[in-house]
Amino acid sequence: MTNNPIGVIDSGVGGLSVLKHLLADMQRESFVYFADNSFCPYGQKEFEEIRQRLKKIVDFLINTYNVKTVVVACNTATAASIDFLRESYSIPFVGMEPAIKPAALSTKSKVIGVLATEGTFNGRLFKQTYEKFTSGVKVNIQAGNGLVELIEKGEIEGNEIEKLLVKYISPMISENADLIVLGCTHFPFLQKTINKLFPQIELIDPAPAVSKQTLNILSKYDILGNTNQKETIFLTTGSVSQFDSFLSKQMNINVKSKHITI
Repeated sequence: MTNNPIGVIDSGVGGLSVLKHLLADMQRESFVYFADNSFCPYGQKEFEEIRQRLKKIVDFLINTYNVKTVVVACNTATAASIDFLRESYSIPFVGMEPAIKPAALSTKSKVIGVLATEGTFNGRLFKQTYEKFTSGVKVNIQAGNGLVELIEKGEIEGNEIEKLLVKYISPMISENADLIVLGCTHFPFLQKTINKLFPQIELIDPAPAVSKQTLNILSKYDILGNTNQKETIFLTTGSVSQFDSFLSKQMNINVKSKHITI
């Protein structure tokens, strides 16, 4: 089982921002990346709907690829389903953690912003982390409606995306926020554009910490890979050409993904 692949799930291309760190941190692991583009975005869907969707995807990854663990590389899917998945399967699951704690500990102005989805804000993890770590810190939360859809189309810069970012982030700046948590795995692809618009702000991406946690879990369960015969397989329920174009332009990965119907 040690050389079985790691499954990585997202509603679309967002989880690639996590996969990038997983690939860098785990040189001897194989991965199966599942992009549920046809069901994207997850952000405003009912939690029960997301749970049932994730169950279908996890069943498929286990039955087809015998994955040894799954990284739910989507904040909304984590909020909706991580507890359910851990109760339902014997393999370990890693979810996205709201990076409120490092932001609250690092802020100098005692004001932070969180740019995420409505689903993430409604989840248990966000509420618990918020209550536990934000004493004495003002938190401005903002749902980034419309951003995921543009990123899915490969639009990570330009007038349309900048207009939305100014709308969502300017009020945080006005409140003297000095740190913004990127609470959706799609949003790290906007870092360059955000830095151009708001060079004074520091951005926190939870992905590196999630990658390190995945490594810890593999070690804990004694399932670290030990082969050089590694591969990364890309699956999408949406447009193969659109997904492959994003992979090539944003990740510098030139492969042919496979279309899956679930």
